[in-house]
Amino acid sequence: MFLLSCKHKEQVAKTVKKESVKNQKSNKGQYASKKVSSEVNDWYESLSMSKKQVRDNKLYSFIDDWYGTPYKYSGCTKSGVDCSCFTNICYEKVYGKKIARSTADLFAACDMISIKEAEEGDLVFFKIGGNKISHVGIFLKKKYFVHASTSMGVMVNSLEEAYYKKYFFCAGKIKRV
Repeated sequence: MFLLSCKHKEQVAKTVKKESVKNQKSNKGQYASKKVSSEVNDWYESLSMSKKQVRDNKLYSFIDDWYGTPYKYSGCTKSGVDCSCFTNICYEKVYGKKIARSTADLFAACDMISIKEAEEGDLVFFKIGGNKISHVGIFLKKKYFVHASTSMGVMVNSLEEAYYKKYFFCAGKIKRV
């Protein structure tokens, strides 16, 4: 049996890293601080959320706790996690739901929906480097999503970024069982 994972080609990871470094420049051309807490605040500001709102919301508090966790293929702990396990753990801790572990099984467990229909907590799927679903994240709002990136670990990105726009496939709503 072949299981899809979030392990992408080295070239793709380098492209993401270059894009991320480019986006970290401030208005003055200086590189922004790499402090995770600073990056988290920037993303939550983009989502129009205060620190208190983050602390008081189970999903965003979970993201805050895991933000910056490094990527590890087949990893499922805070010392290293892949995209499908991050999604799996998040669903269990935030929503009390046990969901599939692999990206392919997560996709099979969803009804495909358009991004316009996506609600906070729905999944977003990507086809990177091929014709099969290879990456998953959790939709937040304002076209932002959280995921475990191969190059940067657990982070929040926008579906409007060129890289993610290029590889985005669809959103998915977990089927009710």
